[in-house]
Amino acid sequence: MDRRDFLGGGLVVAATLGLAALATIPIPPDSPGRNGFAGASSAERRRNRFLNVALTTHEGREVRFYDDLIKDKTVLLNFMYTVCTAEAICPLGTANLVEVQRLLGPRIGKDISMYSITLDPANDTPGVLKSYAKAFGVKPGWEFLTGEKEAIERLRRNLGYANLDPVKDKDPSQHSGMLRYGIEPLERWAGCAILSPPKWIARYLAWLEPKGERPDQWPLKRTGVAGG
Repeated sequence: MDRRDFLGGGLVVAATLGLAALATIPIPPDSPGRNGFAGASSAERRRNRFLNVALTTHEGREVRFYDDLIKDKTVLLNFMYTVCTAEAICPLGTANLVEVQRLLGPRIGKDISMYSITLDPANDTPGVLKSYAKAFGVKPGWEFLTGEKEAIERLRRNLGYANLDPVKDKDPSQHSGMLRYGIEPLERWAGCAILSPPKWIARYLAWLEPKGERPDQWPLKRTGVAGG
């Protein structure tokens, strides 16, 4: 996806350079509390930024997006297809996130959760997603999710995976190349290209943490991840 296209969707990223930037989740038209943010408490504001649609994990567990998956958690999430038409970006992205999971080690499933949400629920049933996760050697703490097509479409838009150009927005390849990550209780969110080097992704997430440090220059010489 073109960097300018994704900026139009409301997520501040520099995808073409693999850089990440702190971002505010846009308040979409179908947010339950769009007109009630003024004077809302932190908990109410946080809850009203997200939809709480019903989803099903690749293990067959029924969950709610906000209540069960992101509330009070640090998360990494993306949209994907098990059968990808976007120049094979989905399998490449999944393989890249497998390395991210390896780098973050025991934190995944403990204080960091990973979620991949299918954009093709008609094909990507829980069983298909389970086989897909197994094929990539995905470990616990990373869940693949499906649900009703309408619910997933609303969730895609709610999370900023939308293009202001309606023609491009209907193109499935426009929504599978970005990774979103954040710390929900701190209301800190950002995003980057899903094919960014895994070490960079791990570092981006660390920057959002309470004691995270941002580099004062690029490349990231001081963080030890310059050049990948």
